[in-house]
Amino acid sequence: MDTSSGVVGGSSAAAPHLSVYQVLDFIQSNDPDLMIRAAQEIRRLTKTSQRCRRQLSPAVPQLVSMLRVDSLASTEPALLALLNLAVKDEKNKISIVAAGALDPIITFLHSENTTLQEHATASLLTLSASSANKPTITASGAIPILVDILDIGTPQAKVDAVMALYNLSTHSDNITLILEADPIPPIIDLLKTCKKSSKTAEKCTALLESLINFDEGRNALISEDGGVLAVVEVLESGSLQSREHAVGALLKMCEADRCKYRDPILKEGVIPGLLELTVQGTPKSQNKAQVLLRLLRDSPYPRSDFQPDTLENIVCNIISQMDGEEQSGKAKKMLAEMVQVSMEQSLRHLQQRALVCTPSDLPIASCPSQVSSK
Repeated sequence: MDTSSGVVGGSSAAAPHLSVYQVLDFIQSNDPDLMIRAAQEIRRLTKTSQRCRRQLSPAVPQLVSMLRVDSLASTEPALLALLNLAVKDEKNKISIVAAGALDPIITFLHSENTTLQEHATASLLTLSASSANKPTITASGAIPILVDILDIGTPQAKVDAVMALYNLSTHSDNITLILEADPIPPIIDLLKTCKKSSKTAEKCTALLESLINFDEGRNALISEDGGVLAVVEVLESGSLQSREHAVGALLKMCEADRCKYRDPILKEGVIPGLLELTVQGTPKSQNKAQVLLRLLRDSPYPRSDFQPDTLENIVCNIISQMDGEEQSGKAKKMLAEMVQVSMEQSLRHLQQRALVCTPSDLPIASCPSQVSSK
């Protein structure tokens, strides 16, 4: 099952397929067997078809009622059908929550059946993508449960939980609620084990960047063994978006309290990754990396010893304070590579300008032959 996309395939192997109209008749029949069959068909029909998601939206109330039946044979197909109906359909997301699906879904999050727990977590991930649903999901008490799943759930449930928490974190009132559930340790554990270029790492670092706006978040990250290092590793080898979140998180720490966080960040070998970002990151990453480098040097303010306040001089100042030949040597090598890349980019830019600025682009009066003929 691919819960990362929220869409779940599959249907009854032996039974013939039903049409949309037959499915709607079956789901409204009040016959448990026919309703289960309808839920299985809704799951199949809505796997890839946005049109079917629209046509089958009237089935939402009956599917939600099936979630309350004390039978896995009923609840599982209904939950999967609702999950597929919600994918890429804002109206269905809202109608599913409005129909009362959250209470049984929250109950399934506590289930000892790990498969049902995974389906419920994936459902919350999909439903939390709707801004209209976020306050209701928060009020349902989902946040601390999602943090628990992030700590003790199955690998897939953990991935979906962190993405759901990120979705909820974009609602202004939810960051403090997430912090109260102590999410940093399980986020760091997930960040350590996941592929640094993955979507999971991107959501982990994005959530960390938001949590680090608060003292509790910064202190928790520093207190967690390998916490800063995990962020630095994403800064070095994550996706472009992940690296932007990672450097943003470290920058917020230094901006909040440079004296407290400068050394813990420096000792994790952040300089090579920052140097690379200054020439290869997104525009936001490049700017954040340069600002962070200035904050990490001996003094964050321009020096008065006649040295130009260039990036190279700033980095040389930091390197001179480093402990350990391996780290400083790597930083020096990265600095040389950065300067080389910067020079090559500047040369290409000049060459492009020279090609663009042809004689036909110049004002008539600036051509000597035409001036002299007047």
